[in-house]
Amino acid sequence: MTDSGSAPSAARAAVGRRIGIGLMYGLWRPRVLGAWRVPSAGPVILAVNHSHGIDGPMLMGTAPRPVHFLIKKEAFVGPLDPFLRGIGQLKVDRDTADRKAITDALGVLADGGVLGIFPEGTRGEGDFASLRAGLAYFAVRSGAPVVPVAVLGGKDRPSRLSSAVPALRSRVDVVFGDAFQAGDDSGRRTRKALDEATVRIQERLTAHLAEARRLTGR
Repeated sequence: MTDSGSAPSAARAAVGRRIGIGLMYGLWRPRVLGAWRVPSAGPVILAVNHSHGIDGPMLMGTAPRPVHFLIKKEAFVGPLDPFLRGIGQLKVDRDTADRKAITDALGVLADGGVLGIFPEGTRGEGDFASLRAGLAYFAVRSGAPVVPVAVLGGKDRPSRLSSAVPALRSRVDVVFGDAFQAGDDSGRRTRKALDEATVRIQERLTAHLAEARRLTGR
């Protein structure tokens, strides 16, 4: 872990959750399905599709537990830098093997916390079609279960100010899936094991997204 002055803490993430609840329910109309599927204690990874700009804050405000998200370093600019750090979020350089981000993320899981990851790496179609290996690494290394999450409806009524966010007071569905283990129980961390875990994860996430669309009609 990093030093105690900068390490992400559950208390900071809890502050972020309270802010997220106020903002997300104040500005939009979240409908949350399956939140009971998130384990109530112990380490867990939330794997979230990423198609619009409020996916992270929406999860922070609707997940049943405080979440530490891995967020691209480009977001940590100006006053957002101390704010994001202050609510327990983790800065990651997506262009390198960011050792500090890896250490912090594994530390969150070792402490029994919730790690939020956009496995697609960046905002796109939000269909889990292209996954990076980071999620598999954290899941296999920590042994933490993965809970797939689908955030749907953000593109139905885009804001007039920015197409990256939904119009104010529009409904956004957040659907949590069943927790699963990404590894094969062998404990292997080889490239082959991680590749197999990535395939396993992609199959589960894609299936959950299809089911979430069926349930919500999105």
